Amino acid sequence: MAPDAQISRLRPGRRTDIRRENERTILDAAEKVFAEAGFGGATMQLIADMAGLPKANLHYYFATKEDLYRKVVQQIFEIWLDAAACFDNAPGPVEGIGAYVDAKMDISRTYPHGSKVWASEVMHGAPVIQDYLETTLRDWTEGRIAVIQRWIDEGKMAPVDPRHLLYLLWATTQHYADFGHQIQTLNNGQPLSDRHWAEAKASVKMIVLRGIGAI
Repeated sequence: MAPDAQISRLRPGRRTDIRRENERTILDAAEKVFAEAGFGGATMQLIADMAGLPKANLHYYFATKEDLYRKVVQQIFEIWLDAAACFDNAPGPVEGIGAYVDAKMDISRTYPHGSKVWASEVMHGAPVIQDYLETTLRDWTEGRIAVIQRWIDEGKMAPVDPRHLLYLLWATTQHYADFGHQIQTLNNGQPLSDRHWAEAKASVKMIVLRGIGAI
């Protein structure tokens, strides 16, 4: 029986739960496969094997590999957008940038594969998501630049270039995901503990906030 036929036989609430569970399983597996093999090296069969589901299930939820890839990229970007909400109502850079660093580093710890997929895509010239960079990312960036410039105009931080400050924040926080293996190697081959992560976030915030004259 086809996946859609099996699901359609269930009560509506259960159908919704199963769809969400299956989609979550597929997206988790796709993140790992795309992070390790890239878009070109990944196949729907590899992702199905990683997810422990029949390949037909993948095509039921995502018609093509590109559809699934775009969903993976969209998902990590939406998570980053949510993290950036701390900018909007923060009274100044200590609160806004401090919370942003915390959130972005937590994301690097929780979603390392998604971050790697994004980094690989951009380093290869964004062949699949260039439209996303030219619209959603550009609009988001301009909005954050305006917030940072307001803090500068209010005398709450040094007159740095807001755009390059954002680039620095992205590079620093995402380093903990994209180069996680290197960090683990330098940590005696062990993943960072809760204490290590707390120390890392505190250090990054101190360096950034002192560097821009906010503290």
